[in-house]
Amino acid sequence: MDSASLHTYDPARAARTVRSAPRALATEAVHAGRDDLARQGLHAPPIDLSTTYPSYDSRDEAARIDAFAATGAEPEGPPVYGRLGNPTVARFETALARLEGTEAAVAFASGMAALSAVLLVRGSMGLRHVVAVRPLYGCSDHLLTAGLLGSEVTWVDPAGIADALRPDTGLVLVESPANPTLAELDLRAVAHSCGSVPLLADNTFATPVLQRPAEQGARLVLHSATKYLGGHGDVMAGVVACDEEFAGRLRQVRFATGGVLHPLAGYLLLRGLSTLPVRVRAASANAAELARRLAADPRVTRVHYPRIGGAMVAFEVAGDPHEVIRGVRLVTPAVSLGSVDTLIQHPASISHRIVDAGDRRNAGVSDRLLRLSVGLEDVEDLWSDLDDALGEQTALPVPTGAHESARGA
Repeated sequence: MDSASLHTYDPARAARTVRSAPRALATEAVHAGRDDLARQGLHAPPIDLSTTYPSYDSRDEAARIDAFAATGAEPEGPPVYGRLGNPTVARFETALARLEGTEAAVAFASGMAALSAVLLVRGSMGLRHVVAVRPLYGCSDHLLTAGLLGSEVTWVDPAGIADALRPDTGLVLVESPANPTLAELDLRAVAHSCGSVPLLADNTFATPVLQRPAEQGARLVLHSATKYLGGHGDVMAGVVACDEEFAGRLRQVRFATGGVLHPLAGYLLLRGLSTLPVRVRAASANAAELARRLAADPRVTRVHYPRIGGAMVAFEVAGDPHEVIRGVRLVTPAVSLGSVDTLIQHPASISHRIVDAGDRRNAGVSDRLLRLSVGLEDVEDLWSDLDDALGEQTALPVPTGAHESARGA
């Protein structure tokens, strides 16, 4: 092997040399983005921390930069500059695209940076109008409502998507299961309603283990990679899985705005993907059991748990939700989700506080709703902690008939 190519990674070459036969998700999770390692005499992926790269052929360098400016395609050959691309991050992007079943993926410094890049791409084409379905993650809701990037949003229910489309509509944005109520949408039906307008589906809660929105018609699949893709609460990132044409535009925006992912984060995310199927399935088994027990508990008035399963549970309590937060000992009261340990938070106070109170309630985010991100602990220990914390509530009147399980709500 040419020593100059040792430890480098060429996504274009990787795409050409990967096996044509389909591989199971668990196999892809372990091997995607790593297919070239054995040929390089490596087992673990290298971390390339370089911000810039030497080039003795400035004419070739100029030609490659011109090509990137024209299409946003990954430059072939050695890297150029850290803001334009990084070999370690490229491995994660290749792997995530394979898991989501798309041509490409583009990683960013956070999920909000990823969403912002999508809005900037469409806005640059004069397509500033967005049609969106609530609930969404609170900061996504705020970004659209406040028009911080010059966008204009029309909020609809799924049945109203087609009627809300305009000539300047650049995007339809949905989240399923939704944050924090876990409401689910028929993504195939939503994609049909979008017509030629790109559908962006936030797949953070489901992950490609439970659903692949691109197979149901979504052109763009968004992840806050901080959550399940990383999986250990120690990396912040975002990523958009999409076709190569849209990926090129996203890379150009990333280069211009600087919302790049650090190589160490790319490494941690690639490592996180290798255990993603195992983590999601184990945590989902815990979550399903906790949802069952919560639904039978008179101190809980409603339980939300998706039909497709998953590791997230939302539930409404009869008493004061803040006392439940104060009462946990094993479960960690903290924002975020998707880690190996269990987290609980009060959306109306934290993740969705930035959303107008009326809009929040209309989207089903009640003041008594708690969101539980279930981890890998023993389910009996988790239930013991929740049981004790629920006992700390101050009893409040419960409306007649209010107690119900809302699986799939």
